[in-house]
Amino acid sequence: MTVNLPVVLVLGIVAWLVFKFFRIRWWAGLALIFFGFFLAHTFVAPAITSGTRTGVQIVNTRH
Repeated sequence: MTVNLPVVLVLGIVAWLVFKFFRIRWWAGLALIFFGFFLAHTFVAPAITSGTRTGVQIVNTRH
C-alpha cells in the first residue's frame, strides 16, 4: 500500500508536536519561520531542495 504525503504536511505535524510537547514559545517559533523563509531566498536553497528530494527518495526506496 502506498501513501502519499506532502513534505509540508509532515513538517507541519512535526512543528505542531514540537510546540505542544516541548513548549516552545510563540516568538521562538515565529523567529524560526522567518529564518526558514529568508533562508529559502539565499544561495543555500538549491542544496536544501536537493537534500530534501534525496531524503524523500531514500525513504521511498523499497528494500
